[in-house]
Amino acid sequence: MPALDDHPTVRAVRRRTPLPRADAPLDAGWLRQLCLDAGADDVGFVEIDRPELADEKPHVLAAYPKTRTLVSFVVKMNREPVRNPARSLSNLEFHHTTDEVNETARRIVTALENKGIGAANPPAGFPMEATRWPGRMWVVAHKPVAVAAGMGKMGVHRNVIHPKFGNFVLLGTVLLEAEVSAYSRPVDYNPCLECKLCVAACPVGAIKPDGAFDTASCYTHNYREFMGGFADWAEQIADAKSGHDLRTRVTQAEQVGMWQSLAFGPNYKAAYCVAVCPAGEDVISPFLANRGGFVGEVVKPLQQKEEPIYVVPGSDAEEHVVKRFPHKTPRRVRGNFLLYTIPQFLFGIRISFQRGRAAGLNAVYHFTFTGASKATATVTIRDQTLAVQDGLHGMPDCAITADADTWCGFLRKERSIVWAVVRRKVRVKGPLRLLTAFGKCFPS
Repeated sequence: MPALDDHPTVRAVRRRTPLPRADAPLDAGWLRQLCLDAGADDVGFVEIDRPELADEKPHVLAAYPKTRTLVSFVVKMNREPVRNPARSLSNLEFHHTTDEVNETARRIVTALENKGIGAANPPAGFPMEATRWPGRMWVVAHKPVAVAAGMGKMGVHRNVIHPKFGNFVLLGTVLLEAEVSAYSRPVDYNPCLECKLCVAACPVGAIKPDGAFDTASCYTHNYREFMGGFADWAEQIADAKSGHDLRTRVTQAEQVGMWQSLAFGPNYKAAYCVAVCPAGEDVISPFLANRGGFVGEVVKPLQQKEEPIYVVPGSDAEEHVVKRFPHKTPRRVRGNFLLYTIPQFLFGIRISFQRGRAAGLNAVYHFTFTGASKATATVTIRDQTLAVQDGLHGMPDCAITADADTWCGFLRKERSIVWAVVRRKVRVKGPLRLLTAFGKCFPS
């Protein structure tokens, strides 16, 4: 067997081009132009050790251990389709721009690979790592990377607002094994105008005037035809006794909508916060010229649209729809975040906390889980805010000790909390009214 250096392929490669030096930084100007040529509308570079990405770094390295630089880029969307009350136009724009982001990322990786430079391109949206559901399915969180790379700042509505293009962009990330000669910095101001049009347009009231955000209410409606909503739809089918019974649970229009999402791609039910945002140099002029006209042309058609709004019974979102949008129809569905394991429960209450339902409640709860999944946690509800800590801290107003499997069965609505208390599978020390009040803060 010939020595490796004598192999014809090795000799041909060495004659054609020297192997790239792993320690040689790539020229930032050259890399930027490569990304623009591949289809990006703007691009920035972030080193893997940037402090702002400390929480993201382990996930990045798990996906591509060679990563030394993250390339963040944006691709513009067309604004008018996204603003149109006919959400098929909006979703078409979202889907095609997402495809462009993924194609751009692949072209960047291909061009780099042709130069002997390793890179990987996580998807902009779907598909994701579905086996991780309901945990973190995504490979890279594009938003914090984009902010660190100077692609914009997070607005009140939790979307990245590009200084020029506004929030009418979708984000992509490429993981690069090389360092870059110059790195980008975050923009030195926030393009968000804090005009609160996103607050006014949100049909479930997920975006709060004081900057708080109700993730669960947004997810329940806007993402109805995505993961959790699909799972609920499938359970409704399984639970139905007949076709007639199914039609009392799920309308034919909802069935067709789910079919369309399965055939075409998951469709957003609203995304009105993106539609009405006037921020960005290329976007802001009509708003500045005639704010009332902008509201009348862009915001009010979405507010006035007659449509079903998916809400969890007893949620802040349900109350918001009834009060603010009487011509919209609340459709009660099951929640998706108080799930099937103790870690999922402790994560889910952070997401599904309904601060409107917590008005007047100030209490410290100690949870001790026994059995198959042992854990302790302190949950503090005070002044309509929630804090969750590992371990038991301070003096509780209410202490709950529960068998983990029993508690998870209760969350799945497979077991009665009364049965669990009678069987001593759940023990409560403190006023039972506090346990009842706790449950009202997390309707499911």
